[in-house]
Amino acid sequence: MFKKILIAEDHESISISVQKTLEELNVPNVDYVYYCDDALAKVQRSIREKEPYDLLITDLYYEDDHRDQNIKDGKELVDEIRKLQPELKVIVFSAEHKSGIIDSLFTETKINGYVRKARNDSKDLKKAIASVYVNENYLSLDLKQDVKRLNSYEFTSYDITLVSLLSQGVLQKNIPAYLKANDIKPNSLSSVEKRLNSLKEDLEVTSNQQLVAFCKDLGII
Repeated sequence: MFKKILIAEDHESISISVQKTLEELNVPNVDYVYYCDDALAKVQRSIREKEPYDLLITDLYYEDDHRDQNIKDGKELVDEIRKLQPELKVIVFSAEHKSGIIDSLFTETKINGYVRKARNDSKDLKKAIASVYVNENYLSLDLKQDVKRLNSYEFTSYDITLVSLLSQGVLQKNIPAYLKANDIKPNSLSSVEKRLNSLKEDLEVTSNQQLVAFCKDLGII
């Protein structure tokens, strides 16, 4: 089992809950901080002292308060720490549920595990820690199914551009003008209509408003 773990969590009650979970796993050395800047400082110090952490458990979002911070969220924190300690294992422990955001944490930020804050999350966290310890990525079954569903749609950058424009209030008939101005092809009105209709059919929604809402829920826009 991991010997030295850092918890970065700005809610004290949740931090205590995570600490209790780690005590049950008999992790001998656990540090915790409430700010991302402090987490980075802890990692820097551990490297200097040649006693690096084995695992980082971090929230994704941190609330602003009276203290100014250079690092604003968990994703940025992981990116900064990985510059210093690329091999550090990372589990994100967050209330975020959007499939697109969770998927990007694995594909872009290269985290090792994701646990959603919810009922029975302490059991999920134990499973995540055990899996990551043996070099297996962890995502709970329900979230894994959501991410698989997201990936099955295979949104292209063109699709995201169209839906993003709709979400910004651009009328469908005016989208071709934007595409032409930015040299994005295909840019005819018929091509736009055809692609949006195809997306709505695939996602089983009936209007552009529903399409935008669906994509926002997935976290792709």
